[in-house]
Amino acid sequence: MARPTQRARTLSQNFLADRAAAGHVARLTAPDPRHPPLVLEVGAGQGALTEPLARRSRELHAYEIDSRLVPGLRTRFATTPHVRVVEGDFLAARPPKRPFSVAGNVPFSRTADIVDWCLGAPALTDATLITQLEYARKRTGDFGRWTLLTVRTWPRHEWRLAGRVSRYGFRPAPRVDAGVLRIEHRPVPLLPGAALPGWWDLVELGFSGVGGSLHASLRRAHPRRRVDAAFRAARLDPGVLVGEVAPARWLRLHEELTV
Repeated sequence: MARPTQRARTLSQNFLADRAAAGHVARLTAPDPRHPPLVLEVGAGQGALTEPLARRSRELHAYEIDSRLVPGLRTRFATTPHVRVVEGDFLAARPPKRPFSVAGNVPFSRTADIVDWCLGAPALTDATLITQLEYARKRTGDFGRWTLLTVRTWPRHEWRLAGRVSRYGFRPAPRVDAGVLRIEHRPVPLLPGAALPGWWDLVELGFSGVGGSLHASLRRAHPRRRVDAAFRAARLDPGVLVGEVAPARWLRLHEELTV
Protein backbone atom coordinates (compact mmCIF):
# COMPACT_ATOMS: atom_id res chain seq x y z
CA MET A 1 0.00 0.00 0.00
CA ALA A 2 1.28 3.48 -0.90
CA ARG A 3 2.23 5.73 1.95
CA PRO A 4 0.07 8.89 2.44
CA THR A 5 2.82 11.16 1.08
CA GLN A 6 3.23 8.97 -2.02
CA ARG A 7 -0.51 8.95 -2.63
CA ALA A 8 -0.68 12.72 -2.17
CA ARG A 9 1.98 13.17 -4.82
CA THR A 10 0.17 10.81 -7.18
CA LEU A 11 -2.98 12.93 -6.89
CA SER A 12 -1.00 16.21 -6.93
CA GLN A 13 -2.15 16.88 -3.37
CA ASN A 14 -0.39 19.44 -1.22
CA PHE A 15 -2.63 19.91 1.80
CA LEU A 16 -3.08 23.47 3.00
CA ALA A 17 -1.76 23.97 6.53
CA ASP A 18 -1.63 27.78 6.62
CA ARG A 19 -4.67 28.91 8.63
CA ALA A 20 -4.19 32.55 7.74
CA ALA A 21 -4.25 31.70 4.04
CA ALA A 22 -7.38 29.58 4.50
CA GLY A 23 -9.10 32.43 6.29
CA HIS A 24 -8.07 34.87 3.56
CA VAL A 25 -9.54 32.67 0.83
CA ALA A 26 -12.77 32.23 2.81
CA ARG A 27 -13.15 35.99 3.28
CA LEU A 28 -12.58 36.62 -0.41
CA THR A 29 -15.14 33.97 -1.29
CA ALA A 30 -17.76 35.26 1.16
CA PRO A 31 -16.91 38.85 2.12
CA ASP A 32 -20.31 39.62 3.65
CA PRO A 33 -21.52 37.07 6.25
CA ARG A 34 -24.98 38.66 6.07
CA HIS A 35 -25.31 37.32 2.51
CA PRO A 36 -23.56 33.95 2.55
CA PRO A 37 -23.17 32.32 -0.87
CA LEU A 38 -23.53 28.85 -2.24
CA VAL A 39 -19.93 27.60 -2.47
CA LEU A 40 -18.37 24.67 -4.29
CA GLU A 41 -14.98 23.70 -2.89
CA VAL A 42 -12.42 22.06 -5.15
CA GLY A 43 -10.49 19.34 -3.32
CA ALA A 44 -11.44 19.57 0.34
CA GLY A 45 -8.45 17.43 1.34
CA GLN A 46 -8.20 17.37 5.13
CA GLY A 47 -10.68 20.22 5.60
CA ALA A 48 -8.32 23.13 6.32
CA LEU A 49 -10.18 25.41 3.93
CA THR A 50 -13.55 23.71 4.35
CA GLU A 51 -13.70 24.84 7.98
CA PRO A 52 -13.56 28.63 7.38
CA LEU A 53 -15.70 28.30 4.25
CA ALA A 54 -18.37 26.51 6.30
CA ARG A 55 -18.49 29.43 8.73
CA ARG A 56 -19.16 31.94 5.95
CA SER A 57 -21.33 30.03 3.45
CA ARG A 58 -25.04 29.36 3.25
CA GLU A 59 -24.45 26.02 1.54
CA LEU A 60 -21.13 24.31 0.89
CA HIS A 61 -20.48 21.38 -1.43
CA ALA A 62 -16.98 20.11 -0.62
CA TYR A 63 -15.62 17.85 -3.38
CA GLU A 64 -12.87 15.34 -2.62
CA ILE A 65 -11.54 12.83 -5.14
CA ASP A 66 -9.48 10.80 -2.65
CA SER A 67 -11.87 8.22 -1.18
CA ARG A 68 -9.60 7.68 1.82
CA LEU A 69 -10.13 11.26 2.99
CA VAL A 70 -13.91 11.35 2.61
CA PRO A 71 -14.87 9.48 5.84
CA GLY A 72 -12.79 11.86 7.94
CA LEU A 73 -14.36 14.88 6.27
CA ARG A 74 -17.87 13.55 6.75
CA THR A 75 -17.18 12.85 10.41
CA ARG A 76 -15.70 16.30 10.91
CA PHE A 77 -18.71 18.06 9.40
CA ALA A 78 -21.42 15.64 10.53
CA THR A 79 -22.99 18.30 12.77
CA THR A 80 -22.80 21.01 10.12
CA PRO A 81 -25.93 20.37 8.02
CA HIS A 82 -25.23 22.97 5.35
CA VAL A 83 -21.95 21.22 4.42
CA ARG A 84 -22.19 18.33 1.97
CA VAL A 85 -19.04 16.31 1.39
CA VAL A 86 -19.12 14.94 -2.16
CA GLU A 87 -16.85 12.04 -3.05
CA GLY A 88 -15.69 12.41 -6.62
CA ASP A 89 -13.97 14.56 -9.18
CA PHE A 90 -14.97 18.22 -9.10
CA LEU A 91 -14.57 18.41 -12.86
CA ALA A 92 -17.41 15.91 -13.26
CA ALA A 93 -19.79 18.15 -11.32
CA ARG A 94 -22.62 19.88 -13.13
CA PRO A 95 -22.52 23.64 -12.45
CA PRO A 96 -25.47 24.92 -10.39
CA LYS A 97 -28.05 26.98 -12.24
CA ARG A 98 -28.25 29.49 -9.37
CA PRO A 99 -25.45 31.93 -8.49
CA PHE A 100 -22.50 30.27 -6.78
CA SER A 101 -18.84 30.71 -5.89
CA VAL A 102 -15.91 28.33 -6.24
CA ALA A 103 -12.98 28.10 -3.84
CA GLY A 104 -10.20 25.63 -3.43
CA ASN A 105 -6.60 24.64 -3.01
CA VAL A 106 -6.20 23.46 -6.58
CA PRO A 107 -3.93 20.54 -7.57
CA PHE A 108 -1.29 22.28 -9.67
CA SER A 109 -1.49 19.64 -12.40
CA ARG A 110 -5.23 20.24 -12.89
CA THR A 111 -5.32 24.03 -12.65
CA ALA A 112 -6.04 24.70 -16.33
CA ASP A 113 -8.97 22.25 -16.42
CA ILE A 114 -10.50 23.69 -13.25
CA VAL A 115 -10.16 27.25 -14.52
CA ASP A 116 -11.83 26.23 -17.80
CA TRP A 117 -14.68 24.64 -15.82
CA CYS A 118 -15.19 27.88 -13.91
CA LEU A 119 -15.11 30.05 -17.03
CA GLY A 120 -17.70 27.83 -18.66
CA ALA A 121 -20.20 27.96 -15.78
CA PRO A 122 -22.88 30.57 -16.61
CA ALA A 123 -24.03 31.13 -13.02
CA LEU A 124 -20.55 31.44 -11.47
CA THR A 125 -20.08 34.74 -9.67
CA ASP A 126 -16.43 34.29 -8.67
CA ALA A 127 -13.67 31.77 -8.07
CA THR A 128 -10.89 32.03 -5.50
CA LEU A 129 -8.23 29.45 -6.26
CA ILE A 130 -4.89 28.67 -4.68
CA THR A 131 -2.69 27.87 -7.67
CA GLN A 132 0.97 27.72 -8.49
CA LEU A 133 2.26 31.29 -8.05
CA GLU A 134 3.67 31.50 -11.55
CA TYR A 135 0.29 30.54 -13.02
CA ALA A 136 -1.55 33.18 -10.97
CA ARG A 137 0.97 35.87 -11.87
CA LYS A 138 0.89 34.95 -15.56
CA ARG A 139 -2.89 35.02 -15.81
CA THR A 140 -3.25 38.35 -13.99
CA GLY A 141 -0.58 40.32 -15.83
CA ASP A 142 1.66 40.50 -12.77
CA PHE A 143 4.74 39.85 -14.92
CA GLY A 144 3.84 42.86 -17.07
CA ARG A 145 2.55 40.51 -19.76
CA TRP A 146 -0.93 39.21 -20.55
CA THR A 147 -2.01 35.82 -21.88
CA LEU A 148 -4.47 34.97 -24.62
CA LEU A 149 -6.89 33.34 -22.17
CA THR A 150 -6.99 36.40 -19.90
CA VAL A 151 -7.49 38.89 -22.70
CA ARG A 152 -10.02 36.70 -24.50
CA THR A 153 -12.21 36.41 -21.40
CA TRP A 154 -11.67 39.94 -20.06
CA PRO A 155 -15.01 41.43 -21.20
CA ARG A 156 -16.85 39.01 -18.91
CA HIS A 157 -14.26 38.03 -16.30
CA GLU A 158 -11.81 40.08 -14.27
CA TRP A 159 -8.58 38.33 -13.22
CA ARG A 160 -6.47 39.48 -10.28
CA LEU A 161 -3.75 38.24 -7.96
CA ALA A 162 -5.12 38.36 -4.41
CA GLY A 163 -2.24 37.01 -2.35
CA ARG A 164 0.69 34.68 -2.00
CA VAL A 165 1.13 31.50 0.06
CA SER A 166 4.56 30.17 1.00
CA ARG A 167 5.35 26.64 -0.10
CA TYR A 168 5.96 25.87 3.56
CA GLY A 169 2.26 26.46 4.23
CA PHE A 170 1.46 23.07 2.66
CA ARG A 171 1.97 19.44 3.66
CA PRO A 172 3.90 18.05 1.88
CA ALA A 173 5.58 21.26 0.70
CA PRO A 174 5.52 21.74 -3.08
CA ARG A 175 8.60 22.96 -4.91
CA VAL A 176 7.24 26.48 -5.43
CA ASP A 177 5.11 29.07 -3.68
CA ALA A 178 1.41 29.44 -4.43
CA GLY A 179 -0.75 32.40 -5.39
CA VAL A 180 -4.36 33.28 -4.64
CA LEU A 181 -6.09 33.78 -7.97
CA ARG A 182 -9.41 35.61 -8.18
CA ILE A 183 -11.65 35.29 -11.22
CA GLU A 184 -14.75 37.48 -10.94
CA HIS A 185 -17.65 37.29 -13.36
CA ARG A 186 -18.60 40.86 -14.18
CA PRO A 187 -22.22 41.75 -13.26
CA VAL A 188 -22.27 43.97 -16.34
CA PRO A 189 -20.05 42.76 -19.22
CA LEU A 190 -17.69 45.26 -20.79
CA LEU A 191 -19.05 44.27 -24.22
CA PRO A 192 -22.53 43.13 -25.25
CA GLY A 193 -22.98 39.51 -26.23
CA ALA A 194 -23.34 40.37 -29.91
CA ALA A 195 -19.87 41.95 -29.91
CA LEU A 196 -18.06 38.98 -28.38
CA PRO A 197 -17.44 36.96 -31.58
CA GLY A 198 -15.72 39.99 -33.09
CA TRP A 199 -13.69 40.44 -29.91
CA TRP A 200 -12.59 36.81 -29.91
CA ASP A 201 -11.59 37.00 -33.58
CA LEU A 202 -9.57 40.17 -33.00
CA VAL A 203 -7.74 38.83 -29.94
CA GLU A 204 -6.97 35.45 -31.48
CA LEU A 205 -5.68 37.10 -34.65
CA GLY A 206 -3.49 39.37 -32.56
CA PHE A 207 -2.03 36.46 -30.62
CA SER A 208 -1.54 34.34 -33.74
CA GLY A 209 1.96 35.64 -34.34
CA VAL A 210 1.26 35.89 -38.06
CA GLY A 211 3.34 38.68 -39.54
CA GLY A 212 5.77 38.82 -36.64
CA SER A 213 4.06 41.51 -34.55
CA LEU A 214 0.65 42.50 -33.24
CA HIS A 215 0.52 45.41 -35.67
CA ALA A 216 1.34 43.13 -38.61
CA SER A 217 -1.13 40.46 -37.49
CA LEU A 218 -4.01 42.93 -37.30
CA ARG A 219 -3.15 44.29 -40.75
CA ARG A 220 -4.12 40.90 -42.18
CA ALA A 221 -7.75 41.74 -41.46
CA HIS A 222 -7.76 45.55 -41.46
CA PRO A 223 -6.25 48.29 -43.67
CA ARG A 224 -2.94 49.66 -42.42
CA ARG A 225 -4.34 53.15 -41.97
CA ARG A 226 -7.05 51.83 -39.64
CA VAL A 227 -4.56 49.78 -37.63
CA ASP A 228 -2.28 52.83 -37.36
CA ALA A 229 -5.20 54.95 -36.15
CA ALA A 230 -6.27 52.27 -33.66
CA PHE A 231 -2.76 52.05 -32.24
CA ARG A 232 -2.63 55.82 -31.82
CA ALA A 233 -6.01 55.82 -30.05
CA ALA A 234 -4.86 53.01 -27.75
CA ARG A 235 -1.52 54.77 -27.17
CA LEU A 236 0.44 51.78 -28.39
CA ASP A 237 3.76 51.73 -30.17
CA PRO A 238 3.58 49.80 -33.48
CA GLY A 239 6.45 47.62 -32.27
CA VAL A 240 4.77 46.57 -29.03
CA LEU A 241 4.77 42.85 -28.26
CA VAL A 242 1.32 41.29 -28.11
CA GLY A 243 1.76 40.05 -24.55
CA GLU A 244 2.55 43.57 -23.36
CA VAL A 245 -0.86 44.93 -24.37
CA ALA A 246 -3.14 45.26 -21.35
CA PRO A 247 -6.82 44.32 -21.67
CA ALA A 248 -7.95 47.96 -21.46
CA ARG A 249 -5.88 48.79 -24.54
CA TRP A 250 -7.30 45.76 -26.35
CA LEU A 251 -10.75 47.19 -25.69
CA ARG A 252 -9.71 50.44 -27.35
CA LEU A 253 -8.28 48.56 -30.33
CA HIS A 254 -11.57 46.68 -30.62
CA GLU A 255 -13.55 49.91 -30.45
CA GLU A 256 -11.50 51.50 -33.20
CA LEU A 257 -11.36 48.49 -35.52
CA THR A 258 -14.98 47.32 -35.32
CA VAL A 259 -16.95 50.58 -35.72
